[in-house]
Amino acid sequence: MLLPGEIDITRHAPKPGCAPEVARRYTRWLATHHYENFNVVSWLLPKALHQDFYNVYAYCRWADDLGDEVRDAARALELLHWWERELDACYEGKPAHPVFVALHETIVAKDIPKQPFADLLKAFRQDQTVTRYPNWDAVLGYCVYSASPVGRLVLYLCGYRDEQRQRLSDATCTALQLANFWQDVARDLEIGRIYIPLDAAAAQGLSENDIVEKRFDERYVRLMKDLIARTRALFAEGHLLVKMVDGRLSVDLEMFSRGGLAVLDAIEAIGYDTLHRRPAVSKVKQARLLGGALVRQLINKNSSADVKVLTSIAVGTEHAVPPASTMIAESYEACYAIARAARSNFYHAFFLLPKPKRDGLAALYAFMRLVDDVADEGADLAAKQRGLAKWRAALDQAITGQEQLFDGNAAMSPPSALDGASEVLPALVDTLQRYKMPARYLHDLISGAEMDLTLQAYPTFDRLREYCYRVAGTVGLTCTHVFGFRDARALDLAEKLGLTFQLTNIIRDVHEDYKLGRIYLPEEDLQRYGVSAEDFGRAEATLGVRELLRFEAERAWQLYEEGSALLGLIDADSRGALWLLVHTYSALLSRIEAVDFAVFGERVRLPKAEKMMFIAKARFGRHTEENILEKRNRDRRRAGGTGSRRRVG
Repeated sequence: MLLPGEIDITRHAPKPGCAPEVARRYTRWLATHHYENFNVVSWLLPKALHQDFYNVYAYCRWADDLGDEVRDAARALELLHWWERELDACYEGKPAHPVFVALHETIVAKDIPKQPFADLLKAFRQDQTVTRYPNWDAVLGYCVYSASPVGRLVLYLCGYRDEQRQRLSDATCTALQLANFWQDVARDLEIGRIYIPLDAAAAQGLSENDIVEKRFDERYVRLMKDLIARTRALFAEGHLLVKMVDGRLSVDLEMFSRGGLAVLDAIEAIGYDTLHRRPAVSKVKQARLLGGALVRQLINKNSSADVKVLTSIAVGTEHAVPPASTMIAESYEACYAIARAARSNFYHAFFLLPKPKRDGLAALYAFMRLVDDVADEGADLAAKQRGLAKWRAALDQAITGQEQLFDGNAAMSPPSALDGASEVLPALVDTLQRYKMPARYLHDLISGAEMDLTLQAYPTFDRLREYCYRVAGTVGLTCTHVFGFRDARALDLAEKLGLTFQLTNIIRDVHEDYKLGRIYLPEEDLQRYGVSAEDFGRAEATLGVRELLRFEAERAWQLYEEGSALLGLIDADSRGALWLLVHTYSALLSRIEAVDFAVFGERVRLPKAEKMMFIAKARFGRHTEENILEKRNRDRRRAGGTGSRRRVG
């Protein structure tokens, strides 16, 4: 039980068991007199919903204060357990506390389940016992309880109960929570909490103590840029929700999303120093955001979704914009041209798919090719970094229709300033929307290209795995969305296949990469086999290098075997394409094994005739997990092997 005056929020609270009208008056007062970045209830919402929003907000506000305003963690946990008992009583039809007296009416009228309310309490309890987060997944796991329930409650209040809208809401609310974390670094430090993923900080050379001691330098700037980029990707992922709700609610949702993005802009505007300053969104800025949201809502009533998106990325605003269907068709043609010119293994797989899926892969490949070119071409590091930042901004602009900032203060150049952007982005946006693909995959891919600019070595396999996820796992994930799947396990398997494709390339190109100043194989593995970096520069592979590559090949084969189960989890009309990709890459690794890892001379390739045979089998043959990797065993027998292999521990 809360003691009188123990925390400030109790000062105006009526006594337990008060009349419903008294309880409603209290929750309304609380919601309109407490500081937030943005108003809790907008005048744009139907008036009939205002009281329900006040009631839900009062519950959240009380729970938050019980966790944050009581300095003793044990006492805070005790009070949060008391609040949960009050919640249980409310759902049993026996509300006592004034907040629950008012909330009970809303719960009954809107048929709201207990879960989102209970999940919020899990987050507040976690705040009492967990003050550090080792990695990004841990932070996102916290947001599942601290942020996602809020969005779901809003949807319940407005009559939306479907999983698709809830998933988009989760992305937006998580992004808002993260923006608040990066905004409040200094405040959280004062109460002993760090929500910054420690592995992300370590990747930039920052220790936990550096953050605690508020050491602001270029390392912290890089960290904030990385975290902000990931957060923008989540905002982009959830943005479609705006188009899937009632017009007035859509304005509110857009306000919150753009408000969160404005917080990120404010962080950039102060030079990323949230260790010493708390950036805020001014009232003038809030008014501009509201005005913009209202104008867009009015315009969108008379515009198709395609026109809205494509108009924002059209080149030359003084000229009439072509019909959306024409722009998209021309964009896909440009994507095919880029794919044809690259002559990638992926290109042949396109034509085993139905036309819409073929288009999707072409758009994804073209975007990835152009981003990769920025990282690979030229010698000016700063120019490459700026080029990748422009691609990030162009991607967000294409998806959201909102002009982005980079480097804190420089306005984004139009996509026409980026080679190929105006040609491929319409098709890419169409693909993302058509296949419900998270934009964060593409942001992660850009992060992988950025890693290639500054990292020349990888100390551990876990660090290499992170890189491989970004440059190749993301490819597997995006392709799987196009292929179509109904089992969530498909995404994990797709990531494994992307990882093993990349490992195959790394093994093949180890000599060439060394000449470019890069060693991707983990330093811990080099030490294990007594290999030095200089060994990769020799004319021929040493015995130690061959043993090292054999070890990495075993690791790759294990991933091939595990990832091949994806074949049975995707749409039947996509299996030929996946079969061809896995068969081709595994055959390449088999050939590398067959020549005993002699990869220091002429590049190991598959003959064109062999590739054509694979295509024929993929087109007319039977696709099973049993035959997808059979090429390896046949090659190993020719090379004198047994076909059996040990597992990588």
